[in-house]
Amino acid sequence: MVVATLHVNSVTGNDTNTGSRLSPFKTITRALKATTAPGIIQLAPGTYSTATGEVFPLIIPGEMLLVGNESNKGQEIIISGSGEYQSPSFGMQNITLLLLGDASILGVTVTNPINKGTGIWIESTAPTLANNTFSKCGREGIFTSGNAKPAILDNVFVQNVASGLMMARYSKGEVLRNVFENNPVGIAMSDFAAPLVANNKLIKNRLAVGISRDASPVLRRNLICQNTQGGLLINGNAVPDLGKPQDPADNIFRDHKDFDLQNLSSQQVTSVGNQLNPAQVKGVVKFIAATADTPSQVISTSFSDLDGHWATAFVEALVNKGFISGFPDGTFQPATPITRAQYAALITKTFQLSASNKLDRFKDVKTDFWAASAIASAADGGFLSGFPDGTFRPGQNLTKVQAIVSIVNGLKFSGSNPNGLNVYSDRAQIPSYAINAVTLATQKLLIINYPQLELLEPLREITRAEVAALIYQALVARGQAEVIPSLYIVKPDTEIPSFSDLVGHWAEPFIRALVSMNLTQGFADGSYQPDKPMTRAQYTALIAAAFNPTPKRPVTEFTDVPGDFWAAKAIQIAASGGFVGGFSDRTFRPHQNVQRIQVIVSLVNGLGLPAANSDLLIAYTDRKSIPEYARTAIATAIQQNIIINYPDPKLLAPTRDATRAEVAAMIYQALVVLKRVKPI
Repeated sequence: MVVATLHVNSVTGNDTNTGSRLSPFKTITRALKATTAPGIIQLAPGTYSTATGEVFPLIIPGEMLLVGNESNKGQEIIISGSGEYQSPSFGMQNITLLLLGDASILGVTVTNPINKGTGIWIESTAPTLANNTFSKCGREGIFTSGNAKPAILDNVFVQNVASGLMMARYSKGEVLRNVFENNPVGIAMSDFAAPLVANNKLIKNRLAVGISRDASPVLRRNLICQNTQGGLLINGNAVPDLGKPQDPADNIFRDHKDFDLQNLSSQQVTSVGNQLNPAQVKGVVKFIAATADTPSQVISTSFSDLDGHWATAFVEALVNKGFISGFPDGTFQPATPITRAQYAALITKTFQLSASNKLDRFKDVKTDFWAASAIASAADGGFLSGFPDGTFRPGQNLTKVQAIVSIVNGLKFSGSNPNGLNVYSDRAQIPSYAINAVTLATQKLLIINYPQLELLEPLREITRAEVAALIYQALVARGQAEVIPSLYIVKPDTEIPSFSDLVGHWAEPFIRALVSMNLTQGFADGSYQPDKPMTRAQYTALIAAAFNPTPKRPVTEFTDVPGDFWAAKAIQIAASGGFVGGFSDRTFRPHQNVQRIQVIVSLVNGLGLPAANSDLLIAYTDRKSIPEYARTAIATAIQQNIIINYPDPKLLAPTRDATRAEVAAMIYQALVVLKRVKPI
């Protein structure tokens, strides 16, 4: 796919230009109107503000990259301004940028100068923010909400009025290798936020990290020091993951005025492998030693560009074995792609492949080429092959999936599990020829995905760091190397149950998909009972698990749902999230079966889908039986492909009890609408 690049220069550009490098636009606003995703907007040094013609907030769509200069964290490329945004979870906000889908912001400085202004707002999306600076924002540099899953990597947060980063509601994602300095609070997390916060430096803030309500972040290998009030403050019911015996946290706390760690919450906090001053620990904190087989350690490196890198341990292990080396300038260049020739040389040396006498097997590899013998050995060993035209293309970069297939084939790993790919959100991108190899590699723990475990990116060029990690894991799988603990090793899903009554059922693929995501389960006798009606309580349990909706209205106390009822919490979540309601007598009737029409209306209302024209109801032969109140919702569900009718696609049967199979299928289709799963 050809991706268009538009150039913007606030100093020399003009919005009547073409947007080319030699004829740039003046504003980001103009560039956003002129391109469709996927695309790249390249910014030249300058200030992008209302004074230069920008209209805020700037809304960056999914698959769009806004790029400045990553090498200096966007120091000379400043986006400064504010506009109103109506947040579904927090109401009216003043923000500089809103990131949709998987948009990316790379190498810019973001400032929101107004009172209580936010630099970047992320609402239930999964963007990437790397090598940026967030400075002097009127409230915080970044605010995440809803079900946000951002990758916040290698940024600088400095001198913001309230906090560098605020994560609320059900935010997850990764916060890695950032610097938080001179903010009142470096990172604040509230509600049910549960991100991974690793390898960050939080220095000279008032408070480094503040956690409240039910937040449960994972903190690993952070340097938290010289903050004027304290390091980590825990409130409410928050329970941060500060290490486990098999996975020590390795956070370093030091040089704080009041405390390294203060637990004001109602929960006991456990610390494993953190460097803390006991005199600076307040509240209930239990200290547990790391197990002997996973010592807490900081990996030292001789490479100037590997300090704190996720792959340092893997690279250094291969360097110590003499299998790989760096460059004369003292760097390793972990993010640089690797060519097919370089890869052939690496695996030939690592796996001690036999010499080959077929040095002339590829017409574009001369016998005196530096990697000719390694290429021949790799080909003989089954690690690599040529192309149909008889070439090897030694200078071509290797893709991630090609490297995985190479290792699996060359080392002759065998066995397979058809459910092994469910861990990958982008599994649809895996070429058919590679499915078995990727499944095997996952089962054998060969694959390391950084920073997002579920994102394989099979067609992307593999980097030197990723190759080092992959090859080291292959050595571990063969019993030739010791295990190196890492948060980014992909663990395969457990075996999906083989339900006795699902084989050949029309809803089997939908149900199995939900089971693989731990959203539904069968019964103790090994059945799923797909044709059994589903109760209202069971439906709310599935809604809560699948969508985990943010509260939109006050919690209702239903008179027939006692606090100890198994689905009480799920009913509250689904009701406050706008998916279900009770009856006029303040009952919920949890044991009553849910009707098909109720499921459809619930999904449309709960997801807040845009209304469709009722003319779409002509698709159904029994459309006259659809109640007036539900006609717009049914039309909307038709437009969004949520409804599945079996065996007659034209028969809606709106008032019939919904079966477990029908609910599973429609829930899955709703997840497709949210782009959380691929269509079946």
